[in-house]
Amino acid sequence: MAQTNAPAPTSRAREQVGGDEEATSDLKLGEFQNVHSMSLSEARALIIAILAHRATTKKVEETETLIKTQDYLDVFARFKNTENITAVERVLGAHPQLEPFEKSQLASLCCETAEEAKTLIPSLTNKITDVDLQEILDDITKLRTFGD
Repeated sequence: MAQTNAPAPTSRAREQVGGDEEATSDLKLGEFQNVHSMSLSEARALIIAILAHRATTKKVEETETLIKTQDYLDVFARFKNTENITAVERVLGAHPQLEPFEKSQLASLCCETAEEAKTLIPSLTNKITDVDLQEILDDITKLRTFGD
C-alpha cells in the first residue's frame, strides 16, 4: 500500500456566538431583554423621518445598504402611515404582559390567527389566552390598509 504525504487537515476554531439569545418559548434576549424593539413599520417611518430631516440640511448619503434597507422595508412594512403605526402601538401597549420583542413581532408579522401567532412567536404560548390574542390580531388587522 502506498502512503501519501498529504498534510493533515487544518481548521480554525470557530468563533463562539456572543450571548445566549433565542426567541423560543422562553425569551432569552440577553442585553436586549426589555429593550424597545421596533416593528418593520416603525423602522421604515424612522428612516423616512431621518432622511427628510437630513434633506433639509443637505446631508443625505444614500449608500447601497440604505437603499436596500428602504426597499426591504417598503415591501415588508405592513403599516405605511404614522396614524396606523401609532394605533398599532396603542393596541399592543394595552398588554403589559407582552415583551417589547413580542409586540414588535406581532406588529410586523400581522398574523391572522392566535394559533399562527403562537407558532411564529412561541413565547406567547403561556402569556396570553387565544381569545385575547385573537382580539389583538383582529384590532391590528382592522388598521391595515392595503394600497398604502
